[in-house]
This record gives sequence, C-alpha cells and structure tokens, in this order.
Amino acid sequence: MSNIADLREDYRKADLEIKDVTSNPLEQFQIWFQQALQAELKEPNAMTLATATADGKPSARIVLLKGVDEQGFLFYTNYNSRKGQELAANPQAALVFAWLELEKQVRIEGTVERITPEASTAYFQRRPKGSQIGAWASPQSEVIPDRRILEENVQALQAKYTQSEQLPRPEHWGGYRLRPTVIEFWQGRSSRLHDRIRYSLQTDGSWHIERLAP
Repeated sequence: MSNIADLREDYRKADLEIKDVTSNPLEQFQIWFQQALQAELKEPNAMTLATATADGKPSARIVLLKGVDEQGFLFYTNYNSRKGQELAANPQAALVFAWLELEKQVRIEGTVERITPEASTAYFQRRPKGSQIGAWASPQSEVIPDRRILEENVQALQAKYTQSEQLPRPEHWGGYRLRPTVIEFWQGRSSRLHDRIRYSLQTDGSWHIERLAP
C-alpha cells in the first residue's frame, strides 16, 4: 500500500473553454455522453448517486442512468432501499459521472422526485424478465441471513410466472428524476490545472456559466 501516494496521471487529452460549451448544460451533457458512447467505454451510464438523511448523514453508491431530457436525469430503484428512504426524508441528491478514459467528469446537484407510476411500470416491464424477478425477490438494503433466501424467492417467482414475460411492477419499486440546479463539467489538464465549467440555474430558468479554479 505504500505506493498509493505515488499513483498519478498527467491529463493532456483535451481542454474546456466557456466559449466552446452550449448555453444549456443538459445539451452539453448529451454531447459528452455521446463521446463516451463513441469511445465504447464500459457502462458509460454508471454514476455515483449521493444522498443524505434528514440530519445530513451522507451515503453514496453506483447506479445506472436510464434517461436524460430537458427535465433532468432518470434512474430506478427500490423505494424501500436506503437511498429510497433517504430521498423520502431529504429529496436533495448529487450525481457524478467519471469517464476516466476521456479524462472527463460531470458533477450534478439538484432535487429529486418520483416519476409517475405509469412511467415506472412501462420501464419495469421492458426490463429482462430476470431483472423483473430480481426486483421482487430482493428486500433491498435489509439484513438477510444468507443468499439462500434470495434464491428461494427467485425460484418461487419463476414458478409463479412461468407463462409470462412481464411481471406486475412492485409498488415499492420505481423511477426518480433528479432536476438539476448545478452542473459542473470537469476536463483533466496537465499539472492538475484542470478546466472546470459550472452552470447554475437562475430564478428565471436560465443558466449562469462560470469558470472555477481547479
């Protein structure tokens, strides 16, 4: 472990100037996300989701982005999970995308809301059957005695829904939308003098753009 302090990269692939970004950060995100797709990065939609309890105790985990539009960023999970409970108590969250091969990072902050039950059901029933069964089988974030309980739940569900490729959506499972108020684009630069461009949502719905020191 003694060499951890010596691990470093000198970033030189690109730069980022205010004159080169769009006026809307969601459009700018789409541009960068397409670059990540074209680079064939492994799971470019993987993002860190940070939540906090009502009294500010934070937690974070990796989840998958499942949609982005002019309203914000979509992801799905178990409402009874730790993140679901924290979002119910404190609907503020942050996302981070790290595309290390491109030397890019995107940080997003905003408020979170549940999407409609109809939209959650439509997405749930497009998932592979195994994923639908998994959502029913796992009491996410609860303590369980061993893995066998999950396997038994899966077997019971497979037997119950042998003739169907679509399961009903669990009421405890569905989608969230993070509506951004701050989005920062980070481009790695040499000698740690990185480029950071921040968009902040204004009261009139416009976005203020400014450069931050690295």
